[in-house]
Amino acid sequence: MIALTSSPALSAQVLAQSETASNRWLNIGIFAVFVAVTMVIVFRASKNTKTASDYYAAGRAFTGPQNGIAIAGDYLSAASFLGIAGAIAVYGYDGFLYSIGFLVAWLVALLLVAELLRNTGKYTMADVLSFRMRERPVRTAASLSTLAVTFFYLLAQMAGAGGLIALLLGITDKAGQAVVIAVVGALMILYVLVGGMKGTTWVQIIKAALLIAGAFVMTLWVLGMFGFNLSGLLGAAADAAGEKVLNPGAQYGKSPTSQLDFVSLGIALVLGTAGLPHVLMRFYTVPTAKEARRSVVWAIWLIGLFYLFTLVLGYGAGALVGPSTIKEAPGGVNSAAPLLALELGGPLLLGFISAVAFATILAVVAGLTITASASFAHDIYANVLKKGSADDKQQEVKVARITAVVIGVVSILGGIAANGQNVAFLVALAFAVAASANLPTLLYSLFWKRFNTAGALWSIYGGLAVTIVLIVFSPAVSGNEDAMFPSLDIAFFPLKNPGLISIPVSFLLGYLGTVLSKEPFNEEKYAEMEVRSLTGAGAEKAGSGH
Repeated sequence: MIALTSSPALSAQVLAQSETASNRWLNIGIFAVFVAVTMVIVFRASKNTKTASDYYAAGRAFTGPQNGIAIAGDYLSAASFLGIAGAIAVYGYDGFLYSIGFLVAWLVALLLVAELLRNTGKYTMADVLSFRMRERPVRTAASLSTLAVTFFYLLAQMAGAGGLIALLLGITDKAGQAVVIAVVGALMILYVLVGGMKGTTWVQIIKAALLIAGAFVMTLWVLGMFGFNLSGLLGAAADAAGEKVLNPGAQYGKSPTSQLDFVSLGIALVLGTAGLPHVLMRFYTVPTAKEARRSVVWAIWLIGLFYLFTLVLGYGAGALVGPSTIKEAPGGVNSAAPLLALELGGPLLLGFISAVAFATILAVVAGLTITASASFAHDIYANVLKKGSADDKQQEVKVARITAVVIGVVSILGGIAANGQNVAFLVALAFAVAASANLPTLLYSLFWKRFNTAGALWSIYGGLAVTIVLIVFSPAVSGNEDAMFPSLDIAFFPLKNPGLISIPVSFLLGYLGTVLSKEPFNEEKYAEMEVRSLTGAGAEKAGSGH
């Protein structure tokens, strides 16, 4: 409608003009159908949620393929769908590098983490980290790290919901966006309270199926408009945006600092995924390590396929809509996929894509919330405060549900406060914290015999502190017009993402904490952990207090 009409004046206003009241209600109606269907499924799932294992790990009843689809649903956030398609539309090659980074990250998870984690733990990441350490301090540190990662990720998703509403429903006033953020948060709390992990998993499976199906239809549609000739599509995108979109450097080639920034971001993306608590927790929903491995293979195929679709959708939006139109539309770069949907299928396809985008946010925040609530209830309450004596059903699950409500309310308030701000650094911070605080400790715990409690605490707390300090004093927070606080200038660290520094520092701190400590390591526990991680023997007893 933009590039194919004879009126070039239909540029920045096209989305706003298209969002008549009828279209808005169509979008809301499609989303309401999704919520109604998933809510019925969640209520049915809740009938079988009786024990802590049911609530945290869905009774370990999901197959590898089912869990793989759910992992894809958990991982493919609104940033993946809207952000990457927009980055490719505007920056071309550099935007697609995000897709490559997100996908390659799964090889790290598959080769180093998935199977061993499923065999060694019970419900949370802290089960693995505390297996052969002093339990209370390590569980506390791991739980705080989990809460930090999930909070920043939640905040970014909730704040992103406000921008998405402005884009898709035409609600531009802050009060209206705050109401919608509150509705998203309330639905998220309901999913987690009622369905636990089983209900959340089914929401993620449905959302993944919708997202991949929608992207597939749009991909075929775009390719069909160019005679299923990818070269023709790329040529049209180059005609609309210039040859720069086919070459590296459009976004990250402007200076040596920006190139280093991309390396730093890439390292955080590739290593951060294997340390994301809400992704790690998914490995416990399958009955065996073999199924955990299968689920990661399924996730890799589905996520890889989806990112190939984003390549076509991004360049398609660049060719059919135009980068200038995308940048000037409400929502900026994130508007590429909805504008392309409007261009291809009019209000009906836009309504479907709107509903999928909402579903994406709902599924991801539900997964994050149950992870944070499980970490607090299982690690802090049951194993630190109650020293493993909490009743499996009555107390621990009740605390988890109360925690889910508290986390939901805090994330709603945080999302409303951060609405309209540059929240990209929050996602980067979540990945950087996961890669800096969680992954080194996990790898040391699984593979280094001498690793001890001091090393674990140095690695987690040190990685967390270094990452947050470098982010606070980075250009992502202050010192330029794109920063969260543009009028402030306290940036002395030149990179927007700290991964290049914080990840090696965290590995070093874990090493130093171990070798400088006089605390002996538990060779017997390491041997038991090694056997369990490789064979799965006794896995169901893990993390239950030892």
